[in-house]
Amino acid sequence: MSLLLAFGLGQVVALVYMATFRGLSYSRSAVHSMAMGSVITCMLMLAVGSSLAAGIGVAVGLSAVRFRTTLRDPRDVMFIFAALGVGIASGLQAFGAALAGTAIFGGGTLLLHATGYGARRQPDGLLRFTAPSMPDAEEALAKILRAHCQTFSLVTLREAAQGTLMEHAYQISVRAPELRASLVSRLQAIPGVQDVSLMLQEPTLDL
Repeated sequence: MSLLLAFGLGQVVALVYMATFRGLSYSRSAVHSMAMGSVITCMLMLAVGSSLAAGIGVAVGLSAVRFRTTLRDPRDVMFIFAALGVGIASGLQAFGAALAGTAIFGGGTLLLHATGYGARRQPDGLLRFTAPSMPDAEEALAKILRAHCQTFSLVTLREAAQGTLMEHAYQISVRAPELRASLVSRLQAIPGVQDVSLMLQEPTLDL
């Protein structure tokens, strides 16, 4: 009963994680760790029971294992601990605490995700181009950026071609995804503007 409950609640924690994930590097192995970590901790708690000697033996055995995986996001650590907490509560047969804790944790996480609590919009990508060092070109560039971008911030500006050109790098947030191609084409249409590139910050998938 305890193992089945730990397995079921571990799945709930993993599902909440997948539903609310908005990071840049999704790890399938992390989801599996959440889903099955609760079962492992529950099994250990059941095996130890009230035996002090068994508890010391488990602690010594675990201390000999070196975990080399680095979690990149503190949020991932929180979910791993939630899964382990579910397993511990189930192993101690504190079924009410396991169920209530999972419900409050999952519901709270979904609520924070739905309301956007603590969120700040991240830049869509990095815009790079080379433009003539002339007031007219600068004015045309600024006009296009204001028309297509909700926010834009200059992060790099340096001379090129012995001062006749300037290399620009902006962090931008476009007003709508469909404006990305228009932004690049409009910049390329400005006389003297070269090497226009837009590198998007899309999430990566780690299987």
